Amino acid sequence: MIPYGRQYIDDEDIRAVVEVLQSDWLTTGPKIEEFEKIFADTVGAQFAVAVSSGTAALHAAMFALGVGSGDEVIVPPLTFAATANCIVYQKGSPVFIDVSPDNLLIDFKKIEEKINTKTKAIIAVDYAGHPCEWDELRQIADRHNIWLVADACHALGAKYKNRLVGSLADLNIFSFHPVKHITTGEGGMITINNSELAERMRIFRNHGITTDHRQREAQGSWYYEMAELGYNYRITDFQCALGTSQLKKLPRWIDRRNEIARKYDDAFRISDRISPLKRADHVTHAYHLYVVRLDLESIGKTRAQIFHELRERGVGVNVHYVPVHLHPYYRDTFGTKLGDCPIAEAAYEHILSLPMYPKLTDKDIEFVIEQIHEVIMR
Repeated sequence: MIPYGRQYIDDEDIRAVVEVLQSDWLTTGPKIEEFEKIFADTVGAQFAVAVSSGTAALHAAMFALGVGSGDEVIVPPLTFAATANCIVYQKGSPVFIDVSPDNLLIDFKKIEEKINTKTKAIIAVDYAGHPCEWDELRQIADRHNIWLVADACHALGAKYKNRLVGSLADLNIFSFHPVKHITTGEGGMITINNSELAERMRIFRNHGITTDHRQREAQGSWYYEMAELGYNYRITDFQCALGTSQLKKLPRWIDRRNEIARKYDDAFRISDRISPLKRADHVTHAYHLYVVRLDLESIGKTRAQIFHELRERGVGVNVHYVPVHLHPYYRDTFGTKLGDCPIAEAAYEHILSLPMYPKLTDKDIEFVIEQIHEVIMR
């Protein structure tokens, strides 16, 4: 089975992890700060805060912004549930805004009609690795004096108008799950230019305690204070060693993802049965996912049939995502329903994610393309 995504671990990564495993610090040690500094420099931000997952990063961001009961946060429906869940963790309410039909990014033209005195922030998702229209989103956020948050978990290494993703919003969220651009096993990061919010998130990831073990060790002190209710969202030193090693390879991995995308583009260009999502000329796409739309009427099959046939042939396609507002929890808790976001709902019924990761060989790509043509053309 050729999966839709997978990690790429080499000997350099393994040596970096083993070195930490043989050191005095396995967690809350020097590798965390080192990874944060290198990551911030890589994306053009002043500060970075490393946590245990992308979900933890989203939650820490909502906490730092003071989202609470009665607050609303705007979010797109075509994303992983964590993008909306982080709002609910803080007792806020997600407000779902439909997506643009071309690239399935949040439709910035529909946002302002939903903004009111309760609106605290906008979370925009760089779906599949294509940056959102950040200039327009920034203008909206500034006009209404609300926070702008980038769920950039798909977009590490991407650029918008030659500006790096990770420096475009007030807070920028990344994930290091194994299918993402770099991995720490599990892990996440928030990049930001506000030192006070960065420190608030560092305290939040450590139970709300104002000093961590390494700081107390350096001070020769045992005393600590829990200033706020936080969580154990700490990441380990050996994870951060892996992340630092992986980050060195990011540029060539982004190049390879774009090379794979061009091969897919060329293969499907002449077909009216399958079409890639549109890509804007002013972005560098990170291609976490390569998403296609299927013309099910002309193919004469359901998406489920195509999905299962391809997997039976060894092509591990996937679907990203079930629109969040259609999950039972959101229907039951917030009264969301079918018809709230018709473009996202229609897109969901027709999309597939194809295999996309740097270790995918040209032979693998040819096999994937061949199987897709056989399944949708016969």
